[in-house]
Amino acid sequence: MSHPSPQAKPSNPSNPRVFFDVDIGGERVGRIVLELFADIVPKTAENFRALCTGEKGIGPTTGKPLHFKGCPFHRIIKKFMIQGGDFSNQNGTGGESIYGEKFEDENFYYKHDQEGLLSMANAGCNTNGSQFFITTVPTPHLDGKHVVFGQVIKGMGVARILENVEVKGEKPAKLCVIAECGELKEGDDWGIFPKDGSGDSHPDFPEDADIDLKDVDKILLITEDLKNIGNTFFKSQNWEMAIKKYTKVLR
Repeated sequence: MSHPSPQAKPSNPSNPRVFFDVDIGGERVGRIVLELFADIVPKTAENFRALCTGEKGIGPTTGKPLHFKGCPFHRIIKKFMIQGGDFSNQNGTGGESIYGEKFEDENFYYKHDQEGLLSMANAGCNTNGSQFFITTVPTPHLDGKHVVFGQVIKGMGVARILENVEVKGEKPAKLCVIAECGELKEGDDWGIFPKDGSGDSHPDFPEDADIDLKDVDKILLITEDLKNIGNTFFKSQNWEMAIKKYTKVLR
């Protein structure tokens, strides 16, 4: 029997955490931090963790590095999911696991019952490789068919930007790529705060901030701070940074 997916983020502090730095059209849009449910699906979680670090070298089936770095999100369906992980062919026809070309469905413990769940893409029963998807809505029709093995714990706003890119069919019109990826160890900086020297100390997306989003006074203080930073860039004619800060205010 499948169980409701965790509400806590992370669900288990001992589970591994990994990250994707996402570029769209050559421009960095942000970081997605993911918890891997190693306590429930250890084999599936380890496959994904190692593909994030690239530590396993060259895949015997594809002849390509077993690594998500440079891998695109090749398939995006709004109000459904974003899919990636084909590091060899980059179009949904390739990839392989760290265990060989394919490996079995470990279990279907968690349901696809909320946004931000990380699940294995497959071509049928026991055909897991390296391809994965992140849900942007509940997808109960996938329960018992795809293995849920993680969840977004920071950066769902980045996933939303990916979800809403222009597509031709299901293929993004602009290249959406995992520019950098890796594992976050205990004590590591999660990398969700800007490091642009502007004095901006707020995450790029409000849901990633450790504040009460119903605290209107706090929100107004943050938006005023961001607006002032944007104004400073505007006055110095740094239009690109000004637009970034003004866009952040509107979120």
